[in-house]
Order: sequence, then structure tokens, then C-alpha cells
Amino acid sequence: MPDLTPSIRNALRSSTLLALVLGFGLSLAPAAEVQAFGAPESFADLAQQVSPAVVNITTSALVAAPTNGMPRLPEGNPFQDFFDDFGGPGGGGGAQRSEALGSGFVISEDGYIVTNNHVIEGADEIMIEFFSGKKLPAKVVGKDPKTDIALLKVEAGEPLSFVTFGNSDLMRVGDWVMAMGNPLGQGFSVSAGIVSARGRELNRGAYDDYIQTDAAINRGNSGGPLFNMDGQVIGVNTAILSPNGGSIGIGFSMSSNVVAKVVDQLKQFGETRRGWLGVRIQDVTPDVAEAMGLAEAAGALVTQVPDGPAKEAGVLAGDVITGFDGQPVTSAGDLTRRVADAPIGKAVPVIVLRNGRTETLSVTLGRREEAEAAAVPASAPGADEPKQTETLGLTLAPLDDEIRSRLGLEASAQGLAILAVDPSSEAFTKGLQEGEVITEVGQLPVTGLQDLEDRIAEAKAAGRKSILVMVRRGGDPRFVALSIE
Repeated sequence: MPDLTPSIRNALRSSTLLALVLGFGLSLAPAAEVQAFGAPESFADLAQQVSPAVVNITTSALVAAPTNGMPRLPEGNPFQDFFDDFGGPGGGGGAQRSEALGSGFVISEDGYIVTNNHVIEGADEIMIEFFSGKKLPAKVVGKDPKTDIALLKVEAGEPLSFVTFGNSDLMRVGDWVMAMGNPLGQGFSVSAGIVSARGRELNRGAYDDYIQTDAAINRGNSGGPLFNMDGQVIGVNTAILSPNGGSIGIGFSMSSNVVAKVVDQLKQFGETRRGWLGVRIQDVTPDVAEAMGLAEAAGALVTQVPDGPAKEAGVLAGDVITGFDGQPVTSAGDLTRRVADAPIGKAVPVIVLRNGRTETLSVTLGRREEAEAAAVPASAPGADEPKQTETLGLTLAPLDDEIRSRLGLEASAQGLAILAVDPSSEAFTKGLQEGEVITEVGQLPVTGLQDLEDRIAEAKAAGRKSILVMVRRGGDPRFVALSIE
């Protein structure tokens, strides 16, 4: 199931690339070292308390066999590198059933389970294994790729042990945390670490709010819970930074205050329903604040106001949004998350700083999902679009029949082919190669060069310094962050 855990295999096979890897686990520091830092005497009581609510997840799907007849094994399978490097027995080119592994946790006695979206993406069968050894099939209630969260449901016929969400905003740098999951398919495993940082943004989406932990993280723990010492879930383990796919002590969990809101909407509607203001914004940096004569570098600078709620309310490009619905706005990301959490159709007071004076405008929020659906979809390159371009240290061209044939791709494959890589570029140092295909930029599909330019322009308008691209080679995807400054 090559599409279930993007970025894992290629990051694992690189010894130099510092890449974002989906899927992980944690490790317990040596007892002597833990005691030296005043850690709890033992995590045993806490582990015993929460274990019944943590689950292993096995997904299964039919996948097409590569042209050499060998089936594509699931991400993380220990035999995959063997088959890739040495080949295997020939065979028919029919579809093969592939499995992948992950983790999750029960949040209600009637069987709702939270995990990462990438754990179950593309699966047609999902099996849940409980700590007791009991196995049950699960169905997808809803999923949210923007936060990489999915909600599942099992029918157990009896009340299940469950855990609750804690307030991730109360976690402090240095607080102890404990994780459980299914690292490398080894089964239920407990590990511990501390909170290393708060409010991390990984350029994976507009709603990034990650807790960073120094715990060791491995494949198979994706979707597993990160607990505080009260046994409450304060994060969903999602990603690591690694030069080779193994842990270097930089792991990330999506904060529970983001996850809980997404889960509530998935449970109620089967989908997310986020508020939409209708502005493009960027952070107010110190140099921007000085240039605008602002007292502090805070708020969200409006760079563009397309048709939508904000335009109707009178918001203008150049405004600095300093307050939203009675709360101060500290940054562009802060405003994005506040707007997303606000009810659709609500008239919200928005405070803007304009020409040195503050004004309060009333904006009736729309729904983001409807606005995105109404946007012009990514399209195939037209007659007026250039055949190739050079950007980000890459020479790129839209896939056509000739390129698809040369790269051995299916006729339906879409994206931008890498024709050349500048040896002096960041793309080269991060392992991008000629013959690979970029299928997503900024977590949105790209089929033409205009799509790429639009994503880069949007990222710059949002004040981002880099953009996330999904690169595929031989069907295996990975994420790479490239600078756009």
C-alpha cells in the first residue's frame, strides 16, 4: 500500500536527507539518567491504566503490481528493500493485496477510534487489534487530510475502555509525556520522553500546531497517543525529522486541542466544517512592523482580499488584523486557526489596524470547504502554458504521453516531471533526482506549471519561507520542504 505512509521509504534510504517522516515511536531513557533528572519512579501504573484503550491498526488494500511482476509490499515491510535491490520471482501483473501498520486509541466506550489519516488512506479493509488480543473490523467515519486525522468506528458489542483528550495548551516545555503504539509492527510498546517545544509548524498545512518531543519515534506508531502524566491524550504522534528514517530525538505530535475539534466535527458531520474569512495573510515581521510604523510585530497582515466574507465587510489589503472575535491575534497562523474554529455563519467582530487607526468590522464567516471547492481546479497544461520551467533548482515539465512512457508511468499519472536538478541547489542536497515526479505542492495536486506557480505565490503571500512538495519515484512518495525565499 505505497500511498498510506508518504515519505517513509525514501527518507529511510537516504543517509543525508533531513526529511519529514510519517510514522514513529518513542523510547524510554536509561533508568539512571531518568532518575538524575527527577523523572517519575515508574511509568508502570500509567501504562497499565491506558493500555486497554490503545490499539494496533492493520490496513489492507489491492494495489497494482509493478511492471516486473513483483507486488509492492507495504511501507515499512522488512522485505521491501530486498525485493527492490535484488528483484524477485517473476509473476503475473495482476493486483496484489498489500498491508500496512499503524496505531490509534479509543475515545468512547461505544467504539470511536482516532488515528492518522495517512494510516488508513486508500485502505479497503481496516482491522483493529486491542491490548487483550481481540480483533475487530473498523469503518471510516470521517477523515481530515489537512490535520492528518481520521476517525474510525468498531462495533464491539460491549463497552470499551477509552481515554480522553487533555488540554495541550497546558503542557510546558520539560513536562514528561508517555506514548504507546505499534513501532515497526512489534506490537504494543510503551515509551517516554519530555516536551521539547510547543507550537511547532512543519509547513504541512494551515492548521499546524505540533508538540515537539525528544522521544524516539519509529514507523508503525503513526496515529498513536501521546499522554500527559494524568493519562490524558495531549497529542497524536504524526512525524519525525530524521537523516535516515530512524529517531534522532525530534518527534512531533499534533496537539490535542486541534485534534479534539476535528474529531468532534468528524463524529457529528463525517467531515470538517471550518470557518472562512476570505483573506490572504502573512506574519507581521519586525522589519514589516518598522516599515509600517507599528508598535510591535504582531497580528496578521492582509496581502489580498478576494471575493468573500472579508471583502463584503470592508477588509482591505494592507490592513493588519489584530483582533478576532474578542481575542487578540498574534500571527497569521493564530488567525487561521481561530477562524477555522469559529462557527460558520457567525457575525464576528474583526479589529483591523489601518493607517495608524483601529477599526472594528463585522464579518459573517463562510465555510472554507465550500470556498475551496468553488475555486478553479488544477488543470492540465493548456496551449499557452510553457512546456517546461526552471524553479527551485529544478527543471520541470508537465507529464505528457512521451514522458509517462519514458518513466514507465500509467496513462492516468499526473504531475510535474523533474528533467534536471541544479547540483548547487537545495533540491540537489535534499536528494531530488531526474526522473522523479512532483505530484503535490503545498499539499494540493499539481498537473501544470501554473499550478506550481500558484502554490508558490500562495505560500509567499502567507509569509512562508518554504513549501512542501510530494515527490514520487517508482510509486513511492516522500515529502521534501524546499525554500522559496
